[in-house]
Amino acid sequence: MMQAHEILRQLRLPEMDEFRQYVRSLPTNTLMGFGAFAAVTTYWYATRPKALKPACDLTMQSVEVEGLEYARRSVLSDSEFMTHLYNDTKTMYEVFQRGIRVSDNGPCLGSRKPNQPYEWQSYQEVSDRAEYLGSGLIHRGHTASSDQFIGIFAQNRPEWTIAELACYTYSMVCVPLYDTLGNEAITYIINQACISTVICDVVEKARLLLDCVSSGEHRVKTIILMEPYDADLVARGRKCGIEILSLKDVEALGRANRKRPMPPKPDDLAIICFTSGTTGNPKGAMLTHGNIVSNCSAFIKITQMNCQLNYNDVHVSYLPLAHMFERVVQGVIMCHGARIGFFQGDIRLLMDDLKTLQPTVFPVVPRLLNRMFDKIFGQANTPLKRWLLDFATKRKEAELRSGIVRKDSLWDKLIFSKVQASLGGRVRLMVTGAAPVSPIVLTFLRAALGCQFYEGYGQTECTAGCTMSMPGDWTAGHVGPPLPCNIIKLVDVADMNYFAANGEGEVCVKGPNVFRGYLKDPEKTAEALDKDGWVHTGDIGKWLPNGTLKIIDRKKHIFKLAQGEYIAPEKIENIYTRSDPVAQVFVHGDSLQACLVAIIVPDPDFLPGWAKKRGVEGFYAELCKSKEVKKMILEDLLKLGKEAGLKSFEQVKDIALYPEMFSVQNGLLTPTLKAKRADLRNYFREQIDELYSKIKM
Repeated sequence: MMQAHEILRQLRLPEMDEFRQYVRSLPTNTLMGFGAFAAVTTYWYATRPKALKPACDLTMQSVEVEGLEYARRSVLSDSEFMTHLYNDTKTMYEVFQRGIRVSDNGPCLGSRKPNQPYEWQSYQEVSDRAEYLGSGLIHRGHTASSDQFIGIFAQNRPEWTIAELACYTYSMVCVPLYDTLGNEAITYIINQACISTVICDVVEKARLLLDCVSSGEHRVKTIILMEPYDADLVARGRKCGIEILSLKDVEALGRANRKRPMPPKPDDLAIICFTSGTTGNPKGAMLTHGNIVSNCSAFIKITQMNCQLNYNDVHVSYLPLAHMFERVVQGVIMCHGARIGFFQGDIRLLMDDLKTLQPTVFPVVPRLLNRMFDKIFGQANTPLKRWLLDFATKRKEAELRSGIVRKDSLWDKLIFSKVQASLGGRVRLMVTGAAPVSPIVLTFLRAALGCQFYEGYGQTECTAGCTMSMPGDWTAGHVGPPLPCNIIKLVDVADMNYFAANGEGEVCVKGPNVFRGYLKDPEKTAEALDKDGWVHTGDIGKWLPNGTLKIIDRKKHIFKLAQGEYIAPEKIENIYTRSDPVAQVFVHGDSLQACLVAIIVPDPDFLPGWAKKRGVEGFYAELCKSKEVKKMILEDLLKLGKEAGLKSFEQVKDIALYPEMFSVQNGLLTPTLKAKRADLRNYFREQIDELYSKIKM
């Protein structure tokens, strides 16, 4: 009978050499008695992959809080909220100082030019530049007590983080700006925060900023540019009463007038993060150093047992630094003296950046995950390839259910190594947030990528996250238990039939990661933050038997798309119903999709005449089936949306025409003639799925 190591040699398994040594160590009678197959079995049992030790009992990941009805806390926390993990790290300034120490002044921030390797600045170099820039800002009149808000209007790059650290070093506050908000919103933020200095990356953003402030009164006195600029920009700035300076010159000014650091306290403001919202002006969430540190510390607490970060880790920064998700990830990285490599600024080149950087920490959003999922299955373009992919996935998912996470199995080497290599080959920790991800996509990619892959849930008002999945629990369809830095309770939403006594209700969060309120907006603050310190998220949650939270609905008719943008469908519907041939509109989208679609009921009295003027004749029912009519109506809707100022992500990508009016009788309207959105969604599920299947994002 063939010996077991010979079988493995012919199979060319990577364990051949180890197995040969193992077999040779066995007594002869063992091999003769059991034969090769038994020896192989014995070997696999002896060397089978081990499951990671869970951080807690996964059958009960949260427990009820004594004295608070329907509130739960993480089993990793005690009766006290987690405010920090390390005694010397209670502010974001101290986070960076710890990074300098534990890295032994290792590489900190890296960037690259096309087809070039990454170039790195050390922790001390970054610290010095932050002190130079901060000193330059102080020399120009900024202080911790007056004119403390510094605008940052740039893509992710080392200078963004240096500018932020400059603020923290001297107890000033950074206020991120981002162009997707639109000119009106940017103008509002500048005025609301009384920003006099904005640090920009490129000339185009400086021009946009000048456009925003040129039409009225403003507080902006200085624009500091990271990239070169010309005399025309200086002249245009002068007309607006704004001085244009280079970042290099301000750093030189600070070097010549260097000030001692004036570090903040945990309760001091760190950042004003304006959220886009859905209607009206953006709201500026006030977040303290303590808020951010508590959120970072909770993330570290959960992951450290099985994935302790250290100075050898590398993070790829491409998710917007203007949002708190990326801010918290960077805080976690710097706290451990690890490296942050920035993408080139073009998302189309991200895969090239990943291969060059070879990150170990990779935060993602659902839209990117969906693309990865579609690409992998798109390449399985023959029955055999699809069968192999499905079979390998089932094997890896079976290991996941046993708590085993690895990338060195036979299936990894045969099937999944290419997708792992496309991310650089070294990713060991991933986290997804900003919007929900499909359980099918998440489970598959957890198996395919073979790394610890967490899902979190939260919002800016609780810094970033308030729940996160636990290591060892690689099931999908929930967002994990509360973080150790906060507790969560569910509150009745009676008009939607959600009751906390049944384990369902609006998700409310309390803890040191909960924000201070909205800048100069007590009315909006009171709506979000009650007198007892609970932030009301507007999301409907449900406790699962194992103490994890599942998000099941939204209190208001507001939802997120896959890329994290908020949508108010009724606002869009009100605009679209202005279209002459349209009688009723139902706009649909959800957090697993990247765009909107709509069901349109044309006006039976108006449509025939409207279509005839455009060269299409027919009866109402025939016109509702016409592709040409559908195209004309869609064009009219998009035109109206653009005129009304809808953002691109608020416009529908496709529509379906339906000839029957929504009514009380067919169950699609309430007795007060309001749309029954859940019923409309279910009623038109087939048409909605068909629309999405034809859209290529």
